[in-house]
Amino acid sequence: MIFAIWNIPTVRNLINPLKLFTIGWHELCHIIVAIMTGGTILKVTIDPNVGGCTIVEGGHPPSILAAGYIGSAVFGGIFIMAGFDTLVSKILSFVIGIGLICPLVLVRDKLTLILTVLYEGLLIGFWFIDHADALRWYCLFIGVMNAFYVVWDIADDKFFRKANDSDCTQFSYMYPKISAHVWAAIWILFDCGVLIGFIFAGITSFRMTGDEMLYQAAQFLPT
Repeated sequence: MIFAIWNIPTVRNLINPLKLFTIGWHELCHIIVAIMTGGTILKVTIDPNVGGCTIVEGGHPPSILAAGYIGSAVFGGIFIMAGFDTLVSKILSFVIGIGLICPLVLVRDKLTLILTVLYEGLLIGFWFIDHADALRWYCLFIGVMNAFYVVWDIADDKFFRKANDSDCTQFSYMYPKISAHVWAAIWILFDCGVLIGFIFAGITSFRMTGDEMLYQAAQFLPT
């Protein structure tokens, strides 16, 4: 469903705030590792139509480039695991709320601003649906969108020819003997492994019944 919405013209604009949240986190991972490896950030772009881009001088290029997909996969995995428990979903909903607003520092598109208010309202509304149990589905959606960012990144690069290349294309420039398609396959397999790992973590960590889970969640900001 995410793949379809992300790529269908016009419809894809309806998830701009969620795309910005996903792209923003991906670029933040590049930025963090760039600074940690001694690099200097020259420019950052976060745009739902153009895509994300972080231009760095210095640092350790392979680590900086890999940080985006790794960070997105792990971040998404955490939200997927949160989908197994209402209380954890409640807690991470604050991360979503803040994450939807932060990219607006770099974006001034009126449609995106209106949609951000809508998604924030939806997030708040989910707190009052079945004692916040609906938040689990919100977290799962955000989780899958982040965990498989490589898929959307490649789709933007190949189908829409965005100005900013996908990280897989950048890897092929860095290591010319391996094509972008092979890099894409490698990262997709990595994402599948992360997804499976966090699903098992969710299954083993949260074993309460539905009633027990709702009772526990009701102790934290009850609705």
